[in-house]
Formats: sequence, structure tokens, C-alpha cells
Amino acid sequence: MTAEFSRRIDTRDLPAKPLRLEADAVERAALAKRIGIEAVERLTAEVTLLPAGGVIAVTGRIEAAVVQLCAISNEPLAMRVSEPLSLRFVQGITPHKPDEELEIDAAACDEIEFEGTQFDLGEQIAQTLSLAIDPYATGPNAERVRKQAGLGDEAGSGPFAALAALRK
Repeated sequence: MTAEFSRRIDTRDLPAKPLRLEADAVERAALAKRIGIEAVERLTAEVTLLPAGGVIAVTGRIEAAVVQLCAISNEPLAMRVSEPLSLRFVQGITPHKPDEELEIDAAACDEIEFEGTQFDLGEQIAQTLSLAIDPYATGPNAERVRKQAGLGDEAGSGPFAALAALRK
């Protein structure tokens, strides 16, 4: 399987200067389909790669412009994404037993293991974008559509509203 936004980085030839990665139109269309949104209109990342004893630390920021559907009105909604990026690519795969319980601390959450001399930075940027998009984003017509559908606000229709109705 080929990643939609693959950017292979060779650990033997890391850039000394900050690196700018940008998705082209075909990659953005494939990413939108994968994420389940209408469009990725722009995706760029500015990153710095710093090697330190078998670990490559990647820091920077991703910027994107996406179009997704409003969670209530189903109308297209333009959104901007600006997310910091902090990853650690770690050489070698740690063997684990199939039923072994693993504890992951907060620092290890953004560690990505890789084999050989290359890792795919683009795939990690795509995953960061996917996590940064609010799946329940609402647009300017959401309240009107809620009222037309007979849906009240959360306070009037949530679990505590049901309990309050029982008191009456």
C-alpha cells in the first residue's frame, strides 16, 4: 500500500536546514478521500530534523486548508488547520510478545519506530492532519437547521433534561 503523501527521508542524508513539504493536487485529493472530508485545498509542513543517538527528532508545524461538511447542516465548511508537530523517529523494532501488556508514557506517544535507513515523514504529517480535523465542526447555519429539525440545544435535550422531565 502506498501512502497518499509519502515523503521518504534517508537518515544517512538528513537536511541541515529546515525542510518544507507540500502536497500536490493528486495527493491532496487522495488525502481528502482517506480522511473522509470534501477537500484538502492546501497542506504544507515546515520541519527541522535533528539526529541524536539513533533517534531523529522532528519539530515544526503543519498548515492546511480543508473543506468538510458541517456536522449538522451537511453544508461545505472551509476550515484552517495549524498544528505543531513533534515526532521522534526511532531506529529498530522492539519485539513484543503477542499478549504482552505495554505501558506507553506521554513522551513515547509520538515515537515512530522504523527499520533500515528510511522513514516516511509524509505519512506522519498526513496522520497529524487527520487527527487535527474536528469531525463535529459546525457551520453558521447549524443552529437554524437544529431548530427546523426540532432539536433543542444540548442542555434542553441531553441526559440531564431527561432526568428533569422525570421529576415533573
